[in-house]
Amino acid sequence: MPSDLEGPLYLDMATSAAAAGKIALSVARGTPVPPGWIIDRDGRPTTDPSQLRQGGALLPVGGTEGYKGYGLSVMVEILCGLLTGLGFGVEPTGRHNDGCFMAVFKVDAFRPLAEFKKNIGEFVQYLKATKPAEGSSGVYYPGEIEHMREEDRRANGIEIEDATWYKLRSLAEDYGLTDQLELTELE
Repeated sequence: MPSDLEGPLYLDMATSAAAAGKIALSVARGTPVPPGWIIDRDGRPTTDPSQLRQGGALLPVGGTEGYKGYGLSVMVEILCGLLTGLGFGVEPTGRHNDGCFMAVFKVDAFRPLAEFKKNIGEFVQYLKATKPAEGSSGVYYPGEIEHMREEDRRANGIEIEDATWYKLRSLAEDYGLTDQLELTELE
């Protein structure tokens, strides 16, 4: 959303309990996923991330009572996968079928842009004034955590698990880019 906020306000979300990319990251790191994220090919809950590509499935937002998340998932899959022609569901062969749908609106066709941006800032202040849930570090607007993470990574670098680092380094070597990219060995 256009706003006067320091970081962008946007929503980038999976309609499943977790994005497939997070499952793949757990596979690469060799770590389990939290309960309620995936089921195995027999429909049993599992924390083994490798089960997703072995016929398992992502659970919808809302967990066992996820009918709202399921409905939202179906509509998003239609817009992102079928409308774009990239397919749907989890493709066990690893074929990339992760489409994207973006709707863009000309805000000033509805009302003055500066006024809208100001209202977004006021709305975010209202959201952030909400008392956080117990154990929560605070109330964030959509996109704020990602913005803070980006600023931190620009200042401090990006932590990458060994498996991904070796894969990136191998690709760079294959394309003769190791020196140009100033890649170093893992320490």
